[in-house]
Amino acid sequence: MDRSDLVTIDAPKLAELLGDWVTGSGPLYRKLAAAVRSAIEEGTLPAGAVLPAERRLAELLSVSRATVVAAYDLLRGEALLESRQGSGTRIAADVPVRSAVDDGRVRGGAATTIFQRLVDGPGTVISLTRAAGTGVPAVGTALREVLDADLDALLATDGYHAVGLPALREAIAEHFTVTGLPTAPDQVLVTTGAHQALGLVSELYLRRGGSSVLIETPSFPGCTDVFRSHGAHVLSATLDEEGIDADEVAAALARHRPTLLYVMPTYQNPTGTLMSGERRQRITALAARHQVPIVEDSAYDAFRSTPEPPPLAAFAPPGADVLTLGSLGKTVWSGLRTGWVRGPATIIERLARRKVLADLGSAVLDQAVAARLLPRMEELRAARDVELRAKLGLLEDLLHARLPSWRWRRPDGGLSLWVEVPGVDTAAYAQVALRHGVEIVPGQAMDGTGRFRSFFRLPFAFPEPVIEDIVLRLAGAYADLTRNGPVETTPVRVIV
Repeated sequence: MDRSDLVTIDAPKLAELLGDWVTGSGPLYRKLAAAVRSAIEEGTLPAGAVLPAERRLAELLSVSRATVVAAYDLLRGEALLESRQGSGTRIAADVPVRSAVDDGRVRGGAATTIFQRLVDGPGTVISLTRAAGTGVPAVGTALREVLDADLDALLATDGYHAVGLPALREAIAEHFTVTGLPTAPDQVLVTTGAHQALGLVSELYLRRGGSSVLIETPSFPGCTDVFRSHGAHVLSATLDEEGIDADEVAAALARHRPTLLYVMPTYQNPTGTLMSGERRQRITALAARHQVPIVEDSAYDAFRSTPEPPPLAAFAPPGADVLTLGSLGKTVWSGLRTGWVRGPATIIERLARRKVLADLGSAVLDQAVAARLLPRMEELRAARDVELRAKLGLLEDLLHARLPSWRWRRPDGGLSLWVEVPGVDTAAYAQVALRHGVEIVPGQAMDGTGRFRSFFRLPFAFPEPVIEDIVLRLAGAYADLTRNGPVETTPVRVIV
């Protein structure tokens, strides 16, 4: 194999692929070897790929170098790894790959750990990979109303509502109109969550090898994974306290002419920033000037501390293409997989054709429940605000008391703190945190520039006793990392 053909897996990427390898019992080197073995057998680590040097991987995993050496040695003895002079340690060229149907693991992308936790369930680890609260009681009330008043009429149809249940499209249109964006039902497509809406938009606009998307940084990795899965190159612009930097957007639009501009103006994930009205107006004017469509993701409009401007699309000049994504997941319940995309009717029709090919239409009962909840959104959000404000206050008090060196800006809204741990690579901290039973999303997973390696996302929608436990575990992990350095709990002796 020519050296130029080798795939190199750097230490952060390998750590991401290994997930929560450190949990469970037994010596660390055996747990590390088992995680690497599993990744090799399922094909996540391809044959011939070059692995990180022992010292660098040990630093990132916050273990002793002897742990990594022993794990590599164990896998060499199983003929899964091989070492060559001058080319380091690599996956053996002829390793068997287990069929993908043998397990259901999520593979590839910066959001791998987040999505894998959805598959695995919480286990014994408190996972911070999801920013979502529990369902509100109004869901049960709406469901009973549907069963009592709507079910017979729904059953009298064939159940196929490819573009969305008419009552729900009307409710969504009215919801936008009330918030300052006049909307007709034919400008709305109902989707199975906002994530599906993003996938449909990507399918419509992006072409492999010839498309690019300009996004905020940091940003939610699940979105960038969707763009990259459609072959797009991802560009980034930084954030300030008013939202995405307009000067950087202007420069990127002029220089790169991206296919799409993707922004989260209303409580950006992970920072919780609310884009100002003035900034919204400037961003839409820039995009219209360069004829670049905007994807406005408003799925994180949960807790709010200040009045919101109208949706970004309300500021767009005539003829500009702005697609607004939303859902009930963060405000009402993520289990109600109901989302939508609002845009020009001609584009909604094109998206609808792709939606039909994907699933023939979203679940009707879920849509009927959503149609009854949407008129109550202001009331539901007000109740959620009270709940989340109390939890945020508790989390901040606990962090100030136990981790006074950590820094953050109180979010304008949303469900998370974007926390800086000064002088610490949070990818390494994540490995220590796992040993204390808490799983975090490090900054490098939410940013491709390397500027946020000392940050991580800390959701606060948990029950208050869980928030207390989270901070206790995070503080213990931070003490281990800063005072003791890498920890080896079991002596490593390899006898060949």
